Amino acid sequence: MAIICKSAAEIEKMKQSGHIVRQVLDHVRALVKPGASTMDLERAAEGKINDLGAKPAFKGYYDYPCVLCTSMNEEIVHGIPSEKRILKAGDIVSIDCGVVLDGYYGDAAITVAVDGDIKPEVKKLLEVTEASLERAIAAAQIGNSVGDVGAAVQEFVEANGFSVVREFVGHGIGTRLHEEPQVPNYGNRGQGTRLREGMVLAIEPMVNSGGPDTRVLDDKWTAVTADGSYSAHFEHCVAVTKDGPVILTQ
Repeated sequence: MAIICKSAAEIEKMKQSGHIVRQVLDHVRALVKPGASTMDLERAAEGKINDLGAKPAFKGYYDYPCVLCTSMNEEIVHGIPSEKRILKAGDIVSIDCGVVLDGYYGDAAITVAVDGDIKPEVKKLLEVTEASLERAIAAAQIGNSVGDVGAAVQEFVEANGFSVVREFVGHGIGTRLHEEPQVPNYGNRGQGTRLREGMVLAIEPMVNSGGPDTRVLDDKWTAVTADGSYSAHFEHCVAVTKDGPVILTQ
């Protein structure tokens, strides 16, 4: 599949869908409290997406049942919202949301502590994962490679004693939720697809506090750490432009 570079007008449209994703995540983040269920977050997100005039990107995608992915603690990605998953103090929850507006997709994720009382190592996990995303975005420059983006994540994460998930990666995005190229969170500088003006990447570090190995639960969606360690996930859509990387989901 060819890589599709976007025009300035298309990037502007993607900025609109990205802005909606950010509003939804901000809305849902405020509801992350002890006693809330992940289905409470789902209902709030679906209502907000409707209010903002967009459509959910995930619901129905390969038969996925919800508008959000809500992944708690040892869950890495693709956790399905449920009335039974109740947030409690000390938990973390990754909230991944995608929308489509006027034919263009936006996709972003945050990981939120359920309250301030989380273990120092878990707090560090969230800080390192988010900081690794910032480093990856800074590497999204014309002439750099996908390997430069992945290496920026991997080097920082491993230097801080954590591990990078390899089975799940970032991706190109545009008029489809998943486009080429794949954007791993590991790699070698200078290797892989060269970044060109107009490419838009969903960069999404997934970082484990323990080992990198994963497994998928019987629901065929929820990916968890093989060793039961906590996992964090942050994501932005980023346009590669002549003026440097532009975050579309800010």
